[in-house]
Amino acid sequence: MNHSLQTIILEIHNKEDKVSSQNKRLIDEAYEMTLYLQELLFSVKEFVIKEGFKDEAEETHFFRTVKPQILGKLIYYNKVYRIETTCPVSNGKMYYSYFSAQLAHLKREYIEHICNTDFYRYYRSGRTDRDDTYFKRGHINYHDGLNSIVFEIDPTFSTFYDYKIARIIANELLYTYLLTKINPDENPDMVMQKPESTKDVFWTESKNALIELIYALYASGAISHGKIGIRKISLMFQILFRIPLGDLHHAFHRMKTRSGSKAAFLDQLKQSLEEYMDKDL
Repeated sequence: MNHSLQTIILEIHNKEDKVSSQNKRLIDEAYEMTLYLQELLFSVKEFVIKEGFKDEAEETHFFRTVKPQILGKLIYYNKVYRIETTCPVSNGKMYYSYFSAQLAHLKREYIEHICNTDFYRYYRSGRTDRDDTYFKRGHINYHDGLNSIVFEIDPTFSTFYDYKIARIIANELLYTYLLTKINPDENPDMVMQKPESTKDVFWTESKNALIELIYALYASGAISHGKIGIRKISLMFQILFRIPLGDLHHAFHRMKTRSGSKAAFLDQLKQSLEEYMDKDL
């Protein structure tokens, strides 16, 4: 498969950054990303059907990793658009009840259709021994009693299980999105309204760079012996620098699929520090 397909995830990342930098309403961002991802998925489908894969390893990689990222985010943005456009009010008890109901529905769906399946445990454990069964076309086992959506998929561009991973990705993104809606303390919009005591302190790198730093501090347990969560750490930085970071979980998923270094900003920090140290020698 040609190089352009290998850079699809980076292209999505760049598109998301471009859309978010335009300071549009969330509804408009979700709509624009839905159209973009729908067109991207269509063009990738055309390419796959026409060109195929060079070997089985490339095929399983595509259906396990590449396509679910596109489809998962498409499902996510489309759902966000639907949720936002049907929200009855902009604040208050009804607003809270609406998003709480959406979150409850998401949790029920997760329990009933996702987390208790053998495939979910397989995927979450990082196993690869059955990838040839799950992520190669033409291997759908109808004796497993699969969801009826299996009859609607295009067998030339799906193994069915790529769709299941896409749903897992979408649900994780939706979970974080809904949490920020029902918990004002973790809502970036509320962070920006808090009193400012450090007006001369502001973040001058990209949002992704700050998110990378936050995750590094969280993963290392450097703050409070690792006893506080990622959202609380991120909230501290958002308040300090007066910068809304949006969907951290979403951004972190993009980092994990970067080409080259997955921690580019931390690499840059290390290099800058060492160069600074060398100046004093």
